Amino acid sequence: MIQRIQTLYLFLSVVISAGLIFVFHLWTNTEDTKVFATDNYLYLGLFLASALLSLISIFSFKNRKSQFVMGRVNIILNFILLGIFVYQSLNISGETNVSEKGIGILLPIFSIVCLVLANKAIKKDEDLVKSVDRLR
Repeated sequence: MIQRIQTLYLFLSVVISAGLIFVFHLWTNTEDTKVFATDNYLYLGLFLASALLSLISIFSFKNRKSQFVMGRVNIILNFILLGIFVYQSLNISGETNVSEKGIGILLPIFSIVCLVLANKAIKKDEDLVKSVDRLR
C-alpha cells in the first residue's frame, strides 16, 4: 500500500513542512533580515511535528483509520500554525517586527491542501475495502 496516491500527498506534505521551511522566509524585519521558521523554536517545532506526523502516517498504511485520524490531527496542527502566523502578522502595530511578509507564511496552506487530498484518498480506500467485505 506504499504505492498509493495518498502516500504521494503525505510525502509532499513532509517535504513542505520539513524541507521548504529552510528555503522560504516567513517575513523580513525592519532591519532587512529575513526571519525563517528555524529562528523561532515554536514555529520550528510545529513544522517538524507536522512533518513527523505525516511521516508516521505514511508508514501506518495497514491501519487506515489511524492514518485518517493522524491526517485530521495534522490538519488541525497546520491550522494552528496558520493562525499563529496570521496573529503575528496582523496584531503587531506600527511595523515593529514585521516589515514584509514572505512566502513561508503560506506553507501551512499548501500542507493542508495535500493533507486533505490524502485523507480523501484514504477514505476512498476505506470505502472500497468495506464494499468488498460486504460482498463476502
